[in-house]
Amino acid sequence: MRLIVMRHAKSDWSSAAETDHARPLNERGQRSARALGKWLRSRDFLPDMALISTAVRTRQTFDLLALRAAGQYSSQMYLAQPQVLFDMVSNAQGQVVLILGHNPGIAEFAAQILKAPPHHPRFQDFPTGATLVADILCDTWDAVAPGCARASAFVTPRDLS
Repeated sequence: MRLIVMRHAKSDWSSAAETDHARPLNERGQRSARALGKWLRSRDFLPDMALISTAVRTRQTFDLLALRAAGQYSSQMYLAQPQVLFDMVSNAQGQVVLILGHNPGIAEFAAQILKAPPHHPRFQDFPTGATLVADILCDTWDAVAPGCARASAFVTPRDLS
C-alpha cells in the first residue's frame, strides 16, 4: 500500500474571501498543482482514492492535479491535527491513497507516519504543495500508526520548476 501526503498549493492571501476556509489558490498555486499532478502521473503514483479537506484551496488543488481518483471530502480534515488524519486513513480503501490537507497538521502527520524522514531540506516545514509518497509497511489501512511507513519520494513545487 502507498500513501501520498500533500499540502494544498499556494493560496491567495489577497483574495476577498470572507473566511479562511473560502480562500482560493493564487496563480502560482494553480501552476504548482498542475505540475504536481503531472509529476504524480509521470511516476505512476496514481491514487485509487483521495481524502480531501473541504476548504476551497484543497478542492482546487485536487481538481488541478487531474487525477482519476475518487475524492472524498471531509470537513474534519480542515486544519486537522495528526490524530484526525490517522483516523481518516484507517478507513481508506484501495492500494494507493492521497490525503490532501493543511499545515501544521499535514506536516506533523507526514513526520509521524515515517520511520525516518526523507533527505530533503524542506521536509520539516512542508511548504505549500509539498508532497510525500510513503510506502506503508503494515498490511491494512486500519493498522496504520506512527512509524509505519517508509519515504519513497518527496517533492515541492520549486523542485519541479
